[in-house]
Amino acid sequence: MAELDDIGGAAVRLPDMRVSYEAETLDEDSLAPTWHEQLQRWLDVAVDAGLPEPNAMVLATADADGMPSSRTVLCKGLDERGIVFYTNYTSAKSHDLTSTRFASVTFPWYPLQRQVTVRGEVEKVSAEETAAYWRGRPRGSQLGAWASPQSTRVDSREALDNHLTAVERRFADVDEIPVPPHWGGWRVRPVSAEFWQGRKDRLHDRLRFVRTDDDWRVHRIAP
Repeated sequence: MAELDDIGGAAVRLPDMRVSYEAETLDEDSLAPTWHEQLQRWLDVAVDAGLPEPNAMVLATADADGMPSSRTVLCKGLDERGIVFYTNYTSAKSHDLTSTRFASVTFPWYPLQRQVTVRGEVEKVSAEETAAYWRGRPRGSQLGAWASPQSTRVDSREALDNHLTAVERRFADVDEIPVPPHWGGWRVRPVSAEFWQGRKDRLHDRLRFVRTDDDWRVHRIAP
């Protein structure tokens, strides 16, 4: 009964959990000229604030039947072309992206009362760009990319560790581990990029860059 009381107490408190967002404001005049410059500006603030994993973003995809999935990945590239992350091309997320060609990513900077959501089409990055990023990865991460059959069922942790041991032996005498043929980058090419700043009384600031045929426009969106 004590456990049930604890669970019930926690549930009762959930409706009362709230924070008044009053840290900053966001207006059109304060925006950078482009969505990627504004995102870089906010990313720099998150880094300077000491937030853990400031380049972490929630990637949302859907499969061919419309079943959604979300997971956290790391942004490893940002420029006018879009946002880049790297993964196994045989993973569940890659199957979704191959099927639908669309994705959404959200940077959730809770301590700053900010988030940025970017939606758009996806494309694989070039082999040259993938190779350049791969060379800068720690050796352990390179071995892990070879060892993990990402998103597939494994019998046990021991089985996964055995995969890694086999890969370590395979590349024991190799100074530069090659990029796996099943691994590389995806780029989200935005059709919209929304910058969200929490405000008092839930009247948040939402400014959205929207791609037109030949330019970008900024719209204020009601919270």
